[in-house]
Amino acid sequence: MTPTLRRKLEALAERREELERLLADPGVVADNERFRDYSREFAQLEPVALALAEEARARQDLEAALAMRADPELAELAEEEIDTANARLAELEDELSLLLIPRDSRDDANLFLEIRAGTGGDEAAIFAGDLFRMYARYAERRGWKVDIESDSPGEHGGYKEIVAKVIGRGAFARLKFESGTHRVQRVPATESQGRIHTSAATVAIIPEDEAIDEVVINPADLRIDTFRSSGAGGQHVNKTDSAIRITHLPTGVVVESQTQRSQHANRDNAMKRLKAQLLDAERGRQLAAQAESRKLQVGSGDRSQRIRTYNFPQGRITDHRVEGLTLYDLPNIIEGDLDPLVDRLLREYQADELARLSDVA
Repeated sequence: MTPTLRRKLEALAERREELERLLADPGVVADNERFRDYSREFAQLEPVALALAEEARARQDLEAALAMRADPELAELAEEEIDTANARLAELEDELSLLLIPRDSRDDANLFLEIRAGTGGDEAAIFAGDLFRMYARYAERRGWKVDIESDSPGEHGGYKEIVAKVIGRGAFARLKFESGTHRVQRVPATESQGRIHTSAATVAIIPEDEAIDEVVINPADLRIDTFRSSGAGGQHVNKTDSAIRITHLPTGVVVESQTQRSQHANRDNAMKRLKAQLLDAERGRQLAAQAESRKLQVGSGDRSQRIRTYNFPQGRITDHRVEGLTLYDLPNIIEGDLDPLVDRLLREYQADELARLSDVA
C-alpha cells in the first residue's frame, strides 16, 4: 500500500474517533438529524477501525514471531508463525484498500429496471423478455421482490417494453453495471431457415434513493394522461381509466404506471419513477464530465453503449467493457445465475477506483 493511501486510512480512523466523541455530545444527541447522519457515518467507518485494529494485532504477532526465531528450539515454530502473520497482513492490506473506495450511498437502494426491445423486430422483443426473466430469477435467488410497473407485450412473446421495480437491500449494488445495450446472437424461434440473427435490447438501472424526495418538479412542466390499463387487475381495468402516463415536457421523459387498481397509486408510482429518472440523468451527466475514461459508468442509465453479447450457439457471454471477460456459461447465466458475472464486474470497478485514488494522491 502506498504511503498516501495509508495516510487516507489514518484520516478515516481519526474521523471515526471524532464521530465517537460527537455522538456522546448531548447537543448532538438532542438534534435528531445530526445524530442520525453522524451515526450513519460512524457505522460506515467502523469496518475501517476494526480492520486497522486487526492489522495492529497481526503486526504484533509478526514481531513476537521474529523475536522467537532467535531461540534455536523455537525457530521452526517461529517460521510458521511468521508465514501466517505475513499472509494475514497481506489479506488485511487488500481488505483495507477496498475500504478506501468511497461507498456509493445508493448501493442499498431499490431500483427501477427498464428493458426495451431494440433492433431485431420480434426476436428483439423475445430477447427483452429473456433478459427480464433473467433479472427476475436473479432477484428471486437473492430474496428481492419484483413488481411490474408497466409492460407492452411483443406480438410473438417477450416485451416491446417492460418496467419493473426491484425491491431489496443491495439491489442497486449488484445490478448497477447492467445499463446499456445487450446484444444476442442466436437462431430466432421465428426463423425457419436456421440462420443466426443478431438482435438487441436496452437495459436501464435507475436507483430509487432518498434523494428523489428532494427533486422538485414544476407541475406546469408535466402532461398527465389517463388510459385503460392493459395489465393485471380483472374486470376493474376494463371499466376505469386507472393507468397514468406522465410526460416531463422540458426533457421529453415519459413514464407510465398501470398495475395498481387506483389511479392515485399509479400516479404516485409514476412520479417516483420520473423523479428517479431525472435525478439519475443529472448524476449521469456529472459522472460523464468527471470520468470520461471509466469503463464502468454507474447510474447514468445510458442505453447507447453496447456492453454485452449473448452468443447462444457457442454458449458464450462477453462483456465488452472488460478485456478478457468472457464466460462460457450462458445457459446458467440466462437462467438467473448472475453472480459470477456481477462479481467480476465489481472486482474490475474496485481495481479502477483504487487506481484512481492512487493517481489523485
